[in-house]
Order: sequence, then C-alpha cells, then structure tokens
Amino acid sequence: MNRILRVAFGAGLLSILSTGLYAADIIEGPTADYCRTVGTSNLVLTDNTVDLTKQVVKLMDESVAVANSPEWIHSSRPVFVWASEAKVACGMAYGYLKTNYKDEDTLNKCECFHDRMVEYMN
Repeated sequence: MNRILRVAFGAGLLSILSTGLYAADIIEGPTADYCRTVGTSNLVLTDNTVDLTKQVVKLMDESVAVANSPEWIHSSRPVFVWASEAKVACGMAYGYLKTNYKDEDTLNKCECFHDRMVEYMN
C-alpha cells in the first residue's frame, strides 16, 4: 500500500492527508480486522427479529446523539468519526431489517463502529 497517511491531532481537529481518503478508509480489510468482535457480532447471532431491531435502533440512536453532540464534534478524540460511521451502518442495518432482511455485513459494522465510538469516549 503506497498511501501516505498522516493523522494530526490538534485544536480538536483530525486531519487526514491523502488523495481521496475518507474516515472509513483509514482502516482497510474486513471489519473483524479492527473490531474487538472476532468473527460474527452479537447482533448477527440474535435470532429474534424484534429484539434485533430494538438493539440496532438503540445503537443507532446513541450514535446519532453522539454525532450531534458539540462535545464530541469538537473533541480531539475520533469519537465523532466512529459515531458518524455507526449511525450510517446502523441505519442501513435497520433499513434492511424493515424489509425482513438480516444483512450480516451491516450488522457487524453497526456493532463494531458503535463499540469503537464507545471505546474512544472513555
């Protein structure tokens, strides 16, 4: 990989220098490579669709609240980045669930990104 990636923390800014690089591109490879979840997430293992939907909505709502919080928007920690990624992934997982489709990839990402958000909050 020939990308040059420089992450600078200062004055509450996360600066990523690379052509066409986005926050989600910082880490490449399967979700399991950078999540504490090894393999399948707890969400994917949930069989009851009603319970699964409630869990996904809970993670999505928490992520949206953090992504909208000035405390985390202006923080030097990457909480806002992971909250933004989690709200999108959880929103996608929720959309699939509304059509009675259990998309394992978006469920794994939802849980992973939310976990990363919480990890950086502490």
